Amino acid sequence: MISYSDIFKSSYLDKVTSISILDMVLSLSLAFCLGMFIFLIYKKTYQGVMYSSSFGVTLVAVTMISTLVILAVTSNVVLSLGMVGALSIVRFRTAIKEPLDIAFLFWAVGDGIVLAAGLIPLAVFGSVVIGIVLLVFVGKREVSTPFIVVLTTKDEESERRATELVRQHSVKMVTKSKSARKGQVEVNLEVRLKGEDTSFVNQVADVDGVINAVLVSYNGDYMG
Repeated sequence: MISYSDIFKSSYLDKVTSISILDMVLSLSLAFCLGMFIFLIYKKTYQGVMYSSSFGVTLVAVTMISTLVILAVTSNVVLSLGMVGALSIVRFRTAIKEPLDIAFLFWAVGDGIVLAAGLIPLAVFGSVVIGIVLLVFVGKREVSTPFIVVLTTKDEESERRATELVRQHSVKMVTKSKSARKGQVEVNLEVRLKGEDTSFVNQVADVDGVINAVLVSYNGDYMG
């Protein structure tokens, strides 16, 4: 007859020691260090407007969680099948605001998986290479900030004078869109200014025939 103690002497208790304490500590410690490295690269290369420190902490957590999950999966084939089924029903509804954030999330997950698989040199070397690549390419910021100038004028002549004034203060100017209706013309100009001074917009607004002049900073492609 099977006693109560015999039940807990089954394979369940044997799995408790299937991964040594040293392996757990070493894997999670390295996952934390690499997660912090990813966080620092993310902070260094961030180019958005609203920096979220919680996302940086999430990168560290994702690296450690991935390591924890893979350690459990590699220790038990049955558990790995159940883990695949459980994770397949998980949905993340948080919107990713920056496309590059997806790369950092995959980087964190990938590091966690590689560490748990025991490929420590690959995880460290790969992280260093990826970090250098991101610092070189993502860290290169534009010398001049792109702007959109929105001009609303009464006629073509006033549009020409206002556009010429904008051109004088710009290194590069490209017409993105233009719409005309009776008694009013609206033109959107993509410009890169010669300096940081934006007071020329006031001069543009004072040009005869100019109804409105707006200067807008933007990142990414403009949809006209």
